[in-house]
Amino acid sequence: MIPMNLHPMAAALVVALMAAPAMAGVTAEEAAQLKSTLTPMGAERAGNKDGTIPAWTGAATAKSGITSDGRRQDPFTDEKPLFSIDAKSMAQHAARLTDGTKAMMQKYPDFRIDVYKTHRTAIAPQAVYDATARNAISASLIDGEAGPQPKGAIGGVPFPLPKSGAEVMWNHKLAWRGTAWHWEFRGYQLSADGRWVLAGDSANDTTMPYYAKDASAEKFAGEYWMVRSLTRGPAIRAGEAITGRLNLDESKTSSWVYLTGQRRVRKLPNACCDTPTPFSAGITSFDEVEVFATRLDRFDWKLVGKKEVFIPYNSNRTHTPAKDADVLGSRFLSPDHVRWELHRVWVVEATLKPGQRHTSPRSRYYIDEDSWQAVLAERYDANGQVARVPFGLPTVMSDVPATAIVTWGVYDLTSGASYINGLLNERRTPYKPMPPYKDVVFTPDAMAGEGVR
Repeated sequence: MIPMNLHPMAAALVVALMAAPAMAGVTAEEAAQLKSTLTPMGAERAGNKDGTIPAWTGAATAKSGITSDGRRQDPFTDEKPLFSIDAKSMAQHAARLTDGTKAMMQKYPDFRIDVYKTHRTAIAPQAVYDATARNAISASLIDGEAGPQPKGAIGGVPFPLPKSGAEVMWNHKLAWRGTAWHWEFRGYQLSADGRWVLAGDSANDTTMPYYAKDASAEKFAGEYWMVRSLTRGPAIRAGEAITGRLNLDESKTSSWVYLTGQRRVRKLPNACCDTPTPFSAGITSFDEVEVFATRLDRFDWKLVGKKEVFIPYNSNRTHTPAKDADVLGSRFLSPDHVRWELHRVWVVEATLKPGQRHTSPRSRYYIDEDSWQAVLAERYDANGQVARVPFGLPTVMSDVPATAIVTWGVYDLTSGASYINGLLNERRTPYKPMPPYKDVVFTPDAMAGEGVR
């Protein structure tokens, strides 16, 4: 209630603060759990009751050796699946399957998941742990022009003890995967006649100023992710480029594209939400990149809670075959080359706000508790049916150290189309940590200079 005798200007300020509340960080007592019952990133240290999820030890339990061509090896190559699940056995495992996974099994009789022993490999440098502990107390979620955004966080998980769905989604968007890296990969789309067609052969330079060594929350300008992507193939697309500078205030995010036919750089007017991405031939939307990206303002975000779910994990085996064709199945990634494990995940539901428009009015996301990366999702159509299944495959990178999404994609159950990005099998520089890039690398001028063919 506003006091009746408050000065009019002060009363107006109170009204403004009430209209745009900030969700404060946790107490010091709550944050102390990051050194006892919770991991330094906010996951439960203990395993589950039946022992199928082990305790987190903090040790580098998996060594992903790197071959002469820069390829990370599978640290669990000698392990065999404990069991497999398909449409015939789905019912007995239904409680630990996402609706998206069940929808894939129902639509495609040859889709299955091979479940392996669970390994909690997600670790990070001590500096990230220390920053996460500070963020727990100092970070808050404020209302911005493009939806809720974090304030007072830097260098670690912003909300290791989340109290809202939006906080969990920001943990995903700011997940640790290194400070800067260069990688080369391919993306494929599934044609109407069931053929995998090369959509892009790309080289990406990426940096996260949010994790810069000298960054501070007080001086941080908000640009948390910068990426420059140069397309080398197929021939019709060679020389195209796209540059993006993502801001915590997504209304300030900027993206540019260079098209060789036009020989000029153009600013992308709406690189967000359900706008189709050009690099995927329109099969995926901008907010499906790496399962979820871009603005949060079109949806209400509900934190459902935690659940034990079979998810893709420790997916180095996907990258070990010599050819892309070896891992591309009938209409999805070959089940022979995708490792699934039982993990605890945060479940977040996104429901379209009144007056907003989106091709998927409702979605559900599953975020790994250890790495804070969204690994599975399902997006529903206007009739309440699962229509799209985004996914991401976490890869062990003991040299970073991190467990990070590399390969990702979307299965469209309505049209039967699929798009898979981040295949490394025929690339010589799969994912190489780099020193922080200079800011000039992520400018339209730099993109134009390298895109000319």
